[in-house]
Amino acid sequence: MLKTVETFIQEQDLIPPGSTVLCAVSGGADSIAMLHILYRLRDRLGFSLAAAHYNHNLRGAESDRDQRFVEQFVQLCCGEHRRIDGTILPAVRLYLGSGDVAGQARLRGTGIEETARDMRYAFLRQAAAEAGADLIATAHTASDNVETILFHLARGSGLRGLGGILPKREEIIRPLLTVTRREVEDYLFHHCLPHMEDSSNFNDDYARNRIRHQVLPVLEEISPGFLARMADTAALLRADEACLTGLARELADRAVPEGGGLSIEAKSIAAAPDPIASRALRLLLGRLWGGDQNCSAVHLNALLRLCRGDDPSGEVHLPHSTNARRVYELLLFTPRLGPIPLEEGPLPLPGALDCGPWRVSCAQEDYRGQPQGPWDFWLDREAAPALRMRARSTGDRLTPPGRLGKTVKKWMIEEKIPRLRREILPVFDCGGRVAAVAGLGPDRTFVAGKGQSAWHITVSNIE
Repeated sequence: MLKTVETFIQEQDLIPPGSTVLCAVSGGADSIAMLHILYRLRDRLGFSLAAAHYNHNLRGAESDRDQRFVEQFVQLCCGEHRRIDGTILPAVRLYLGSGDVAGQARLRGTGIEETARDMRYAFLRQAAAEAGADLIATAHTASDNVETILFHLARGSGLRGLGGILPKREEIIRPLLTVTRREVEDYLFHHCLPHMEDSSNFNDDYARNRIRHQVLPVLEEISPGFLARMADTAALLRADEACLTGLARELADRAVPEGGGLSIEAKSIAAAPDPIASRALRLLLGRLWGGDQNCSAVHLNALLRLCRGDDPSGEVHLPHSTNARRVYELLLFTPRLGPIPLEEGPLPLPGALDCGPWRVSCAQEDYRGQPQGPWDFWLDREAAPALRMRARSTGDRLTPPGRLGKTVKKWMIEEKIPRLRREILPVFDCGGRVAAVAGLGPDRTFVAGKGQSAWHITVSNIE
């Protein structure tokens, strides 16, 4: 078993030379075997080793018993080790932690197992920081992996869930992932190593325990060697998942930051096969959500329909207060904060004014024939002695120079102005008539002639 674990560590590059590994030790068979194996391999593979135990305080005296056992085991079996050349490897240092898991579960309104896992990993990361460890080793075995796959299969899962437990995820490594629980027990017996039994492991109220005690033995009886073959299948599925994720990452990397979120061409998502498109969307959401890619199939399907549909202003509400919107050819992910409303009121002539998301500047100058733009234009002072800024109203019309008149709404749609922005673009009102619209430009009735005194108006976004 020692050679099997060593080979797996090297093949998966789990522990690069010079690393420091924090070994999570519960006191059970798997974690004791892992600590003992890593203790024996640390010199050969060139890494440093520390250990950590977390007391969940869920089993009363039994929890305290496990902690005392781990303390004694580390002290007696993981002390200083003299190399052949006479130098000495230091003893394994043990970090201890504890918490009121049941109390925290009540406060959070979460399950005991979920709360225990969260608190345990929070402690392990803190202990790793204190130990200067860049890796945390947990004692998941091939048996645990198969139980996880069957659990995911029963609930319904895609390829990622059927790949089971990853050998390495961020700083977490699983050196025992290719050995079975039976091999662990044989290893402990051969080396005369004690371990503690967790009484909750025999409680079939837990779904995982029922799979372990009732389902796996039947499958192994029907098809001897099932456990090993299932572990091999999981490795193949993980390789397929890695390939698809790599292709999806190339697609997701086309996204660019925009407005506090991300934007990507909708057609690039739409053209990709479903397995790649859905993974790319998960990756994009993970970038927005701090690594959390937990998005339901319902939301992913809605996003795919948004990319493949013809609604240029469609929208999907997502978890974590996130919106996904079609902005014509783009798919835009943004925080669900809503647009800053336009502040209506008179425009100082001349002068400058910040009105919600916009800064409007007005200067008095003679018009010399410069090109009129949608955000930079000149209005005749005599035609527009006073201007008021307001939001678009139903029925507003605009006739740009040299073009036919249409409603402001139709112009905005034709110019592909995003729907959410249409309601906050300033309309320059002169006595109840539209003199100009930010993003569309001036009405021909109010355009200054060459050499005339004019209001030079510029609009910029300050969001």
